[in-house]
Amino acid sequence: MDTLWLAANWQALLTAAVVLGTVFNLLVGQRAPDMVMIGATVLLLAAGVLTPAETFQGMANEGMLTVAALFVVAAAIERTGALAAVVDRALGRPQSLASAQLRTMLGPAVVSAFMNNTPVVALMVPAIRDWAKKHRLSVSKLLMPMNDAVVLGGLCTLIGTSTNVVVSGLVAAKTGHPLGMFDITWLGVPLLAAGMVYLVIASKYLLVDRRPAVSQADDPRQYSLEMLVEPNSPLVGRSIEEAGLRGLDGLFLMEIDRGGHVIAAVSPSERLEAGDRLVFVGVVESVVELQKIRGLRPANDQVFQLDDPRSERVLVEAVVSNTCPFLGREIREGRFRSTYDAVVIAVARNGERLKQKIGDIRLEAGDTLLLETSVAFRERQRSNRDFYLVSEVRGSTPPRHDRAWIACATLVAMVLAAALEIVPMSAAAFVAAAVVICTHCITPNEARKSIEWESLFLIAASFGLARAMEKTGLAELIAHSTISAAGEHPQALLAAIYLVTMVFTELMSNNAAAVLVFPIAWQTAADLGVNPMPFVMAVTVAASCGFATPMGYQTNLMVYGPGGYKFSDYVRFGGPLNLLVMAVTVLLAPLIWPF
Repeated sequence: MDTLWLAANWQALLTAAVVLGTVFNLLVGQRAPDMVMIGATVLLLAAGVLTPAETFQGMANEGMLTVAALFVVAAAIERTGALAAVVDRALGRPQSLASAQLRTMLGPAVVSAFMNNTPVVALMVPAIRDWAKKHRLSVSKLLMPMNDAVVLGGLCTLIGTSTNVVVSGLVAAKTGHPLGMFDITWLGVPLLAAGMVYLVIASKYLLVDRRPAVSQADDPRQYSLEMLVEPNSPLVGRSIEEAGLRGLDGLFLMEIDRGGHVIAAVSPSERLEAGDRLVFVGVVESVVELQKIRGLRPANDQVFQLDDPRSERVLVEAVVSNTCPFLGREIREGRFRSTYDAVVIAVARNGERLKQKIGDIRLEAGDTLLLETSVAFRERQRSNRDFYLVSEVRGSTPPRHDRAWIACATLVAMVLAAALEIVPMSAAAFVAAAVVICTHCITPNEARKSIEWESLFLIAASFGLARAMEKTGLAELIAHSTISAAGEHPQALLAAIYLVTMVFTELMSNNAAAVLVFPIAWQTAADLGVNPMPFVMAVTVAASCGFATPMGYQTNLMVYGPGGYKFSDYVRFGGPLNLLVMAVTVLLAPLIWPF
């Protein structure tokens, strides 16, 4: 009999082995997660468990493609500097890590109650990443708590997540009446409150600081750089601290030259005036951050003689060789700009501060020049013997501030169109992505680079694995076995229903988990002769709250790369949160909707 059962269910057993092997490999973390997931689905394809169409169905999945489009929209918002200024003012200057976490969690969580979680996370990731860098905070300590708070916030209203809407449709099919807009709020708000307390406390002990061992401030190349406050700059009248120019990581404001009067030892309360020349000393990464601040530009008249718009230029580091024709000559008299179609905005020399103005510096062999130039400069000068080394500074192109309003208007239109159900979220996201590219908020090349391909492949491959669990009956076997073990006590069965849904959510899409377990939960309530609403709510919450794996929820994957996380981070930090949400749900659901 056992032999017959094995022969009939070998596909389910193989799928179980592949799932366990996949989880083990992801926990060990020796291979790229997307490659592990793709390898698992290909193995099931080779064994005949999956057809080619089932294996690759995730590549055409609406959710995955929507995430790809949202990456582009978020990149356009970041590229134009539209969100950074708003977020910087809204979040302010935190006094502690806990304060920073609360600031980055509370607002997005409230917003996520009234709009889809995915665009909220897509927009907050780049903004928080820049904000954390500016205030010397670990981005790995902020992004995962923010993401988890957004997911919990989505449980506060019917439209907070797509899963809530899916379950509402399933309830309507059974009773003829869908869930109300705020039916889930009675449970969602306590879950959000309990989750926020956990996120702040547990992150201190369970989240690893994933910052690199070598700080950007350890860079030995210290540049002296002058920045000019433009006449119509939004910084005019603001103090140094209010302008965000104090305490920059790896950058120090040495002095202000105001009409020939030098202000040394600049006070944080000193207010900026139009025409101020700000003298900074710092590493190249911090210079890049200065380039992004609206209303500041390099204090060098040569900059305006370049033909390309500033938004299409890049920063390049070039080391002067001993055969450079400009050795011993001042940068101004050497006609550097006309020769190389580039302007020198800063010079680094053996760690010393060069007090002359840029144009008055006499070049020496070994000087590292920070140049503002066109993208083609590197290719043109790569083999030029005038320089020992030429390298482009990553992410150094100044924001397209003039197109910020277009990016913002597009974002608002996308959110409203999706929230009011004028068009599906996928259609709204793709139209928005097309608009920001066509209006030059972001170039096609920048759009391609903005997409986190590893995350998308991980999402796509997870659909194949989920399909194998459904097709072979493995998911149903796990569900019925777990529920049977719980006996006939309603509270125990409620916990079992939640546990099964939670496990499925971690291994397949949240909506698939809800659809798979809902009929089992409904029938269980009917067999017991009790109110099905506690079971419905357990399925709804568990299907959305997958915090223990990157695949548990699609927004988990959106913070995976930017936060520098490993699979083990999700298990260690998200696992206890899963259990906390489960405990609160199993305890409160029967009190709010009595059996």
